[in-house]
Amino acid sequence: MWLKKSLPASLAVSVIAVVLAVAFAASAPANRPEPGVRAPKRIVSLNLCADQYLLALADRGQIAGLTRNASNAEMSAAARQTIGLPILKGSAEEVLAIDPDLVVGVPARQSGMMAALKGEHYPMVDLKPADSYADIVAQIRKVAKAVGHPERGEALIARMNRELAAIARPRRAGIAAYYQRRGFLTGTGTLIDDLMVRAGLVNLAGKLGKPVLSQLTLEELMVAQPDYLIVESASDRVVDQGTEMLHHPLLKDIRRLRLPQAWTVCGGPAYVDAARTLARQIDHPS
Repeated sequence: MWLKKSLPASLAVSVIAVVLAVAFAASAPANRPEPGVRAPKRIVSLNLCADQYLLALADRGQIAGLTRNASNAEMSAAARQTIGLPILKGSAEEVLAIDPDLVVGVPARQSGMMAALKGEHYPMVDLKPADSYADIVAQIRKVAKAVGHPERGEALIARMNRELAAIARPRRAGIAAYYQRRGFLTGTGTLIDDLMVRAGLVNLAGKLGKPVLSQLTLEELMVAQPDYLIVESASDRVVDQGTEMLHHPLLKDIRRLRLPQAWTVCGGPAYVDAARTLARQIDHPS
């Protein structure tokens, strides 16, 4: 009423439009794609971790190439989602033929490929290994922004936060060793260690002052007497000398907590599955 009495009709309409625009801007999501920024149309992944982020955040039509392990269910937690998507063999020539407008997951060890790709000046997003949940959150935001869907990243993070908050902390804890084939032990400052801390476990490697990756003999393990062995699910089958070691009689009385390798080899949405499964096994031994 005030606008009608005090201002001309056309000016009143303009004022109302401005007020509505300001209100809309204040309530709009902060992570909406920037105006004028075009989402990449041909995205290529160069490592297994990048595969899983792209499958969670990009449109399928944007994905022009995933790595050879992307469809391997023993390695990738998102293997089922790769059906119908292009799987690359790992050569620079394949990537050059695609002529991508975004490359995600720079492979540090493939210097020949990197030399070929850098010569073409492709936009690149480098993803270092995620050693914690905080790293995963940061990488989700980084990839989501790069592929043009930052709002999907925020939605994924919010969902993961809710699911992690819903996981009951185990009533009992203890000392655990992430013990792998041939006696390799995973230390602190790693994604596995981050999961242990979340479940209330103490990492044996840290207790012994071991580095990020070390070897521990069966005899040393027996002296240390951890409450749990965290092992890869696939190690339940003896397929070689490396897995045979994990079935030694000396280890038969130590409780095992099993996690699929595909959930822990990379950071990503599968972190929630790993945390939930670890907590459940501690409280509810099978």
